[in-house]
Amino acid sequence: MKQQTLARWLKIIVIGMAVCGLVIFFGLAPSIGRAHAQFWLWISFVWIAAIPCYWVLGIVWKIADEISADRSFTIENSLRVKRIMILALADSAFVFIVNVVFLFMNINHPGILLASLFICFAGVVIAVFAGCVSHLVHKAALLREENESFV
Repeated sequence: MKQQTLARWLKIIVIGMAVCGLVIFFGLAPSIGRAHAQFWLWISFVWIAAIPCYWVLGIVWKIADEISADRSFTIENSLRVKRIMILALADSAFVFIVNVVFLFMNINHPGILLASLFICFAGVVIAVFAGCVSHLVHKAALLREENESFV
């Protein structure tokens, strides 16, 4: 697959994820949560949890731009992927902590806490994967720089 094609697909996926997120965070979540007594507390939590998700989409967009410009393996991209790792871990921790606090405040159902554990697990998996990719991109960037210095 050519780099331009890969970058285009990445951008299409980012747009698709952004639209899905808008539907979930601003359409589905508020309509489901209206029956809940602490509606605004829950909606605020959901919207705050969405911020790192959209931040990651912006980072992926920048990485796609770099890929299309034939600058895939750079230190900057390594740092961008590392930022994705940190955001995924932070968002997972935030979701877990807030769900536990809501459970102790008696405004959360244990089933929702259990479901949030799957979300947290997915976030940790993304963070581990991003950490590995960041390390590999960093090593590839160093090798590329070393190769270019000999030419």
